[in-house]
Amino acid sequence: MTSIHCNDDIIIAQALDILHRRIKQGPLMDSPKAVRDYLTCHAAKSPDAELFTVMFLDSQHQLIECRDMFNGTLSQCRVYPRELARAALELNASAVILSHNHPSGSAAPSRADQDLTRRIKQVLELVDVRTIDHIITAGGASQSMAEIGLM
Repeated sequence: MTSIHCNDDIIIAQALDILHRRIKQGPLMDSPKAVRDYLTCHAAKSPDAELFTVMFLDSQHQLIECRDMFNGTLSQCRVYPRELARAALELNASAVILSHNHPSGSAAPSRADQDLTRRIKQVLELVDVRTIDHIITAGGASQSMAEIGLM
């Protein structure tokens, strides 16, 4: 690893720390941009493979935990809705925000992303956990499925 990559990793870690503190200070949904910024920086940890991350929220939409749930390849990530439900119950979460990155460079949700989101939402509804959004990141860009009417 070159010193440039080490410096980048340090900067990314510092940015994540700052954004995490801001998100923890108040209701998460008061600042959707802060959530997208945080998840965009978070995904920078995995620029060459898909990383599926879940933000578990309490009933006031404050962050309980942000957890990397699944790792994949350059073009796909195997996601198990059952494992998401198990984690949500373990953390006593009332809601979740899903996120994953597209190393290919486009933050546009694919048909597979839409189908997966629908399946996860159905599974989590069975245990009274609301799926608020699915944010897809690519490079420095992000796309909220809720904001474009896909939730």
